[in-house]
Amino acid sequence: MATNLKNLSDYNKSNVPSAANMKFGIVVSEWNEEITEALYQGAYNTLVLNGANPNNIIKKYVPGSFELTKGSKYMAECTDVDAVICLGCVIQGETPHFDFVCNGVTQGITQLNLDYNVPFIFGLLTTLDQQQALDRAGGKHGNKGDEAAVTAIKMVQMGRSLNR
Repeated sequence: MATNLKNLSDYNKSNVPSAANMKFGIVVSEWNEEITEALYQGAYNTLVLNGANPNNIIKKYVPGSFELTKGSKYMAECTDVDAVICLGCVIQGETPHFDFVCNGVTQGITQLNLDYNVPFIFGLLTTLDQQQALDRAGGKHGNKGDEAAVTAIKMVQMGRSLNR
């Protein structure tokens, strides 16, 4: 469903398990900091609202969105997190750089999900302009960070229910 048809912050709280006994890593791109910090705040607040202990939320920065995959791999290998939330923002410019970065991050996060027994959550905004990013980082379309946090909680619960 297109974001303009659904608010990223809307979710049925009764369908979200408690995050009380879960530990999360959040890897945040420093590039487009205004956007990525808003995404982080959304994710952090949603995790806590759903029972996560703030001491069980680890935040680490990477320089740009392309580095999200390696930073997230480090997070999974060097900590005991139950899920890694990858937050970044790529805004289209005048060169094909946008396409290469978006494709690389998408493929990288997909590969991490296949290689590890920890869910890696795709919280990358890929927008045509700054306003679209702002609209999806707490603006009129909600916050992709909220959606990423709910996804992380649900994926951890799914893994636990299957005795991963």
